[in-house]
This record gives sequence, structure tokens and C-alpha cells, in this order.
Amino acid sequence: MVTAANKTRPYIPLAGSANDGWSTKDQATATCYCGAVQLAFPTQGPGIVDTFVCHCTDCRKITASMFTTAFIIADTYLKHLRGQEALKNFSQSKTTTSGKAMTNCFCSSCGTLMYRTSEEFPGHSILRTGTVDDFSLHETKLKPKVEVYTKDRVGWLCSANGVDQIEGASLH
Repeated sequence: MVTAANKTRPYIPLAGSANDGWSTKDQATATCYCGAVQLAFPTQGPGIVDTFVCHCTDCRKITASMFTTAFIIADTYLKHLRGQEALKNFSQSKTTTSGKAMTNCFCSSCGTLMYRTSEEFPGHSILRTGTVDDFSLHETKLKPKVEVYTKDRVGWLCSANGVDQIEGASLH
């Protein structure tokens, strides 16, 4: 965990094989576990649209975890620094609550889910907070504003402090 003193400075621990992540006041990087794919994204508006935790069954299955932490970026602000050709896509609509296709973009080498795109939110990408290289951003600029699909949250997990709770999908 990042201590209070470190929340104002970048904290980029060695995590995975890459060691070239960075962050500035307005921008940061997200890198897959093996380092083949790296993205740059804004850390504030207008490029960053929302931050959230999702407990839906689709997110639980695609992340192999009990929930996901993510943030939405307008595609015009998202930059592929390297490895765009290394991304493999998997798309389906069967388990999404909207019935619209959700495309998952994975690193073809290590399998890290870098982001998702949805027919429901064209022009936006949903990045995974865990891929962000600067861990101080996890507790500051990328702290979730809302938890969605709380009706599907496992009973042993508490809600996040100071975060709006929504039983269904609405992020707006």
C-alpha cells in the first residue's frame, strides 16, 4: 500500500518485466505484465471520463477475480506507445447485460487484459487500474467514484469507503 506521504509522488514498483512506466501531472502509462504492450492515458478530464469498481458476473469471469477496478478513457486521448500489434481481441455479447458486444484486448504474450471496448460506449476504452504503472494513482486520481452491480458483489466483501453504490449498471 502507498503511504500518505507517497500519494503526491509517483510510486512505480517493479511489477512484471517492464521497468519503463512513468507518470506526470497530466498523463501516465499502463503496461502489461511482460512489457510488450504499453499505453499512455490522461489522469484527469476531459480525457478521463469515470473511475469505478464493477461486480458484474461478466467482469468477474473475464478478470478471474471477484470484481474489477477500471477507468474509462475517451479514445482520442488514449495512446498506444508500443505493442498495439501484440493485442489480441475477444468479443462477445452473450453475457453482457446490455446485449451489446464487449471486446476484450489482451496482450498475446502474457495474457494481461489491457482494456475493453463496448458497442454501448463507442469512442471509449475501459482500462484496468491494475495495469497502471504508478501505484500512487490507484489511491488518488484513479480511486473509484462508484461501485456498480453491487447486487452481484460477494457477501464477504465490503463496499469501498466513500464510493457511491449502484445495484445495476449506470455510470452516469
